[in-house]
Amino acid sequence: MKRALVTGANRGIGLAIAGGLVDLGHEVLLGARDPSAGENAARRIGAAALQLDVADPASIRRAVEEAGPVDVLVNNAGFLGSGGVLDDPEDFAESMAVMVHGPWLLMHHLTPGMVARGYGRVVNVSSGWGAFSEGMGGPGGYGVAKAALNALTVAAARGLPKSVKVNVMCPGWVRTRMGGVGANRSVEEGADTALWLATLGADGPTGGFFRDRRPIDW
Repeated sequence: MKRALVTGANRGIGLAIAGGLVDLGHEVLLGARDPSAGENAARRIGAAALQLDVADPASIRRAVEEAGPVDVLVNNAGFLGSGGVLDDPEDFAESMAVMVHGPWLLMHHLTPGMVARGYGRVVNVSSGWGAFSEGMGGPGGYGVAKAALNALTVAAARGLPKSVKVNVMCPGWVRTRMGGVGANRSVEEGADTALWLATLGADGPTGGFFRDRRPIDW
């Protein structure tokens, strides 16, 4: 049985990804900043809760030690600020901490074990707002952080063996607390490509950017 860690998974797309991985037979660690919210969500889907604040390196170190070997890492946690990209230093720092530095540190800690075991899948949840091809967008530092996450994906995939696949995906506009009620996709639809990437076979892609299981432009 493969062990998966999904960050920011107590609600929304993260919870749908975690639940989908449980349904596919994985042992799932549901990462959540709020312990009680994580416990409640994990109980509903048959996962184990893991207290994890991806903006806090100390929290990441504790969570990695508690988690043990991880075969599948889904960096889903996000932060949506406000205003312009140059307006608020704290907004920008939080965006980078949650969506770049945290994923980098989790990959730093967990991919060596994947390499040693000869298997790993890393899925970074990005956005069209982080794509130059779609004009970059989003409030605050969101788009810049997602673009950096895309770049991290390419660089990490290049440096790892093909047995450890690192890909990034855009879930589309999803009906979550972040996406709003007017969004045109369900959380299940948003989670589908992440689940596909999390369970790729040995001949699957690495270092790619996907939406609806199809490559999209950076």
